[in-house]
Amino acid sequence: MYKKNSNTDLVGAAVTAALGAGIVTSFAVSQGQNPLIALGITGLAVASALMYDSLLP
Repeated sequence: MYKKNSNTDLVGAAVTAALGAGIVTSFAVSQGQNPLIALGITGLAVASALMYDSLLP
C-alpha cells in the first residue's frame, strides 16, 4: 500500500549529500585544499548517503 519510490529517494539523497558536501569542500578549496581531494570527499559523501538510504527501511 505504501510502496516507497526508490528512484526518487535515491536521487534526493544523492542531491542532498552532494550539496552539503559541496558547500563544505568549496570552502576548503578556497582555503587551499586540492580540488581533486574535495571531489573525492564529495563523492564519498554521496556514496555514503546512497548506502545509508538504501539499507534503512
